[in-house]
Amino acid sequence: MNFAAMMLVAMALDLAIGWPDALFRRFGHPVTWLGAVISDLERRLNHAGPGRQKRGALAALLVIALATLCGGALQAALPEGWLGVVLGGVLAWPLVALRAMHEHVAAVATPLRAADLPKARKALSMIVGRDPAQLDAAGISRAALESLAENSSDGIIAPLFWGAVAGLPGIAAYKAINTLDSMIGHRTARHESFGRASARIDDLVNLIPARLSGVLFALAAGRGGARALRVMARDARAHRSPNAGWPEAAMAGALDIRLSGPRIYGDHIAQEPWLNATACDPGAGDLRRGLALYRRAMGLGALGLALVALAIWGL
Repeated sequence: MNFAAMMLVAMALDLAIGWPDALFRRFGHPVTWLGAVISDLERRLNHAGPGRQKRGALAALLVIALATLCGGALQAALPEGWLGVVLGGVLAWPLVALRAMHEHVAAVATPLRAADLPKARKALSMIVGRDPAQLDAAGISRAALESLAENSSDGIIAPLFWGAVAGLPGIAAYKAINTLDSMIGHRTARHESFGRASARIDDLVNLIPARLSGVLFALAAGRGGARALRVMARDARAHRSPNAGWPEAAMAGALDIRLSGPRIYGDHIAQEPWLNATACDPGAGDLRRGLALYRRAMGLGALGLALVALAIWGL
């Protein structure tokens, strides 16, 4: 089956209608289903004592196996040909967050452009883990652009990549891994040991998509593309994450702004290095430019999938 074409169908559906509230209220969402399973396993297995890290690894493997088996069963039931591709794309559709990502960041950009910082901070709190209460306009723009860059990789390019490689089992397994990391892959007293396997697996499966996302941002930057590549090559490895630095550094270079840097988490300040340190802080206009860059980069991603799909059908 042509998995790349299947992912194009998923992209088209998500771009057209996202995941409607009516569907969410009636059925929930696959990520919330995964979250419920993870929460139950975490409650049962994450207790102090010997073997905590092994129990966390077991929880991760169980969730990934469950998602992979469900995806495999659904894929095995698909008919051959175009009908199977379309139905597979419908099943993959909720696992692609193309429209939602744009809407969340636009919800920050609109009040920020009107200098309504309280509303912009409230919208920002929906997409970042840091405390937005003390952020000025530049800090809000910076945090939103970092989220846009990182989540373009985690929420769009990575699931599409693994879906194109392995179909429904691939995209389902990836979403399970990413959800595990977001829920238990934290460096906290409760999750440092239990979530270590989840965090390491997430790092591994995002190695290629994160770098691919950075390249897409550079290609979408036009005349700023060479600068984006230079900043990415120079600064990406300085990021605390082995993967997030690649799309974030590319975004910083493409827009000629600086990203990352010190930020507040809870009651402490994380002294993160700057990406593209000599550039200026972003403003409300740069957030709009970032959204435009995102649209172009995702369009290039769709074009790449289309070329792969055509090549597969030509074999």
